[in-house]
Amino acid sequence: MDVPTLNVFLLVGALVLVAAVLAVRASVRFGLPTLVLYLLLGVALGESGLGIQFHDPNLAQALAYAALIVILAEGGLTTRWDDVRPAMAAGVSLATVGVGVSTAIIAVVGHYVLGLDWIVAILLGAVFAPTDAAAVFSTLRRIPLTKRMSSTLEAESGLNDAPTIVLVVLVSTGQAGDYGVVLAGLLVGYQLVAGAAIGIVLGWLGSTLLRRIALPAPGLYPLMIMTITVLAYALGAAAQASGFAAVYLAALVLGNSRLPHRAATRSFAEGVAWLAQIGLFVMLGLLSSPAQMPEAFVAAVAAGAVLTFVARPISVWVATVAFRLRLREQLFLSWAGLRGAVPVVLATIPLAEGVADAEWLFAVVFIVAVLFTLLQAPALPWLANRLDVASGADARDAELESAPLERVEADLIQVRIPEGSKLHGVTIAELRLPRGVTVPLLVRGSETAVPDSETPLRHGDEVLIVAPRELRAITERRLRAVGRRGRLAGWFGEDGR
Repeated sequence: MDVPTLNVFLLVGALVLVAAVLAVRASVRFGLPTLVLYLLLGVALGESGLGIQFHDPNLAQALAYAALIVILAEGGLTTRWDDVRPAMAAGVSLATVGVGVSTAIIAVVGHYVLGLDWIVAILLGAVFAPTDAAAVFSTLRRIPLTKRMSSTLEAESGLNDAPTIVLVVLVSTGQAGDYGVVLAGLLVGYQLVAGAAIGIVLGWLGSTLLRRIALPAPGLYPLMIMTITVLAYALGAAAQASGFAAVYLAALVLGNSRLPHRAATRSFAEGVAWLAQIGLFVMLGLLSSPAQMPEAFVAAVAAGAVLTFVARPISVWVATVAFRLRLREQLFLSWAGLRGAVPVVLATIPLAEGVADAEWLFAVVFIVAVLFTLLQAPALPWLANRLDVASGADARDAELESAPLERVEADLIQVRIPEGSKLHGVTIAELRLPRGVTVPLLVRGSETAVPDSETPLRHGDEVLIVAPRELRAITERRLRAVGRRGRLAGWFGEDGR
């Protein structure tokens, strides 16, 4: 690539990125999933639109893997372990048992109803089995669900990429037939367990290292943490384990460790994840061929309908029957299984391996991702209220960021009170912070003051709080509880319950 080509590439890339960022605003205003807008933007730029040619499935697969690493890392870093821990078992079951059941149902329908070869039918079921981490993380976090629902869906979407990628690779390369069902199952189990172990260990080592060293600039902490998550993926892949399980669990450990500048790290990860999502969806749109979609449309609608109304509900029931979920919770989990771009990414694997009918399969998956995301995502807020799985809390969390005060073994917590937070109007005394925690500074507009116990907080305020290190977690939990439930919030849980 020479300099003139680079200039053109940067010009087009910057314009696409600006349009994609503006599309976020439009998607929020009109209730449309951003991933659909990005996929359609890629189609508009591709062979049937502006004429940009992109037909390299191997490059697409590599770039898609890189984007998924970043998206899963952001999901792990921004997930609170206290929230997701009660639902982790159900999430693991959905990511394994649920994936297997859904794959089997779609494969049987594909073979006996659509007349597909068993290889293509199994691939059709496998690529549709996982929910999409980007779609779930971005869509469901705007819906005030109960913790049980939101944490179950996030755990599932963070973990189910790993087994399905292993399955699709084994089938696409023919290794599944060579190994046999039992050996292939053991291989999948090894990759998941080994990948999880690598992620947990590397996350713990990384958090221990970052707590014991002082980096010269705050901006290095987010960079270092994201690098550790990428290292987890690379080590997992080098060990022939699941790098995707490793990256998610490493990020989960790091995101829940006592690290300085956690809020800055989460903001950095969120920005990089948005960039990865935009690049991923636009690239997949470029890779698609609209000319092949008419002949795949009927099959796509049929497969999507079976997936949404048959395979997903059955797989949810089988995977969660042991966890005593209410029927309405199972129904919401069934409808909220957003597919998004991950199935399209998985469809690049048989494309890269040259599997027969792989281009047709890619067209089917692309159509289902667009049509059924448009069908499911806008209905989620209404369905959450109808099925009584919405939390009813509409207050925004206070924005918390901490930095270490090593000499006194304490942490300095910076609290920013956004619009909608129920911290507005609460006095310092009414926060009922633990004994030993002090509030030395209040910033309101351009003025600073030392607050007393009767000083009320206001929207837009920034408050500095000094908490002994062993009290930091309970202090942050208390601030979030008051931010969501007001001055009468209880002490148990961030919802004040």
